[in-house]
Amino acid sequence: MKKIGFLSFGHWSDSPHSQTRSAADVLHQSIDLAVAAEELGADGAYYRVHHFANQLASPFPLLAAVGAKTSRIEIGTGVIDMRYENPFYMVEDAGSTDLIAGGRLQLGVSRGSPEQVIEGYRYFGYAPAEGKDHGDMARDHTRIFLDLLEGKGFAQPNPSPMFPNPPGLLRLEPHSEGLRQRIWWGAGTRATAEWTAQQGMNLMSSTLLSEDTGVPFHELQAEQIERFRKTWSDAGHPFEPRVSVSRSIFPIVNETDRMYFGREGGSGDQVGYLDGGKARFGKTYAGTPDRLIEQLAQDEAIAAADTLLLTVPNQLGVDYNAHLLESILTHVAPELGWR
Repeated sequence: MKKIGFLSFGHWSDSPHSQTRSAADVLHQSIDLAVAAEELGADGAYYRVHHFANQLASPFPLLAAVGAKTSRIEIGTGVIDMRYENPFYMVEDAGSTDLIAGGRLQLGVSRGSPEQVIEGYRYFGYAPAEGKDHGDMARDHTRIFLDLLEGKGFAQPNPSPMFPNPPGLLRLEPHSEGLRQRIWWGAGTRATAEWTAQQGMNLMSSTLLSEDTGVPFHELQAEQIERFRKTWSDAGHPFEPRVSVSRSIFPIVNETDRMYFGREGGSGDQVGYLDGGKARFGKTYAGTPDRLIEQLAQDEAIAAADTLLLTVPNQLGVDYNAHLLESILTHVAPELGWR
């Protein structure tokens, strides 16, 4: 059985065609879609994180609210930009959120995507150390975050505290046992996937890779997954890793679907440039369920992953996105052996 969830980019705009006109609309609808997805039998509710944009940011209040409103579905991010994060405060936020959700947090982190502003992390008070760049800074923040999640004491207690301390060095609280094994890194290359495995994080791979070897996207992504799993095995970590891939999949089962996505049926991979280098973008899958089943059966990366995240057009509203999820779970997933 493959876990299937949704990934929302959390856009809002004042366009008359948008069902999300404000940040409040997006936040409330993000919670409502998670509740609907759980009722439909989906496995995950994941959210993108972007700063300085009309999109979701500061994920922990949203994730905690989703955790309080649901009981089974996994909740997570795809991904938090670690260049912007204080790993100490983030551990407290993540621990609180995971406890509210009963241990369902699946936290995707990474270096982040191209930004809305130049070096936006500097406005948050962070700058790369001498001799390092912003990618190094993101990985340094992540290493600290992972170490703190282990829950080991490190801080010298005050000999005259306001409240009694337990013996020994103190750790950050609240601590959520097991959360360390539910951290994912969003990897854009094969080499980064290998680094992810060395660090003992699960692999999150999206609809683009920031490299191109000339082979179809799904084949390059499948190679990325294979390298991740080999490196993980060589590292000898004490738990089994998970791998997620993201896809844009739109079953056309009525005229509304056809109006929105009927022209996407001939979509193919795209090759472009990202951060000054070549990148390959995966195609959009749109068509009748029978056609989708045929196409998706050939996707090697989906076959290799244990979790599939479906990107949803959140500005079309909760009802329509719930319809999309139901169409996939009902008409597509069972025929591919995902259910």
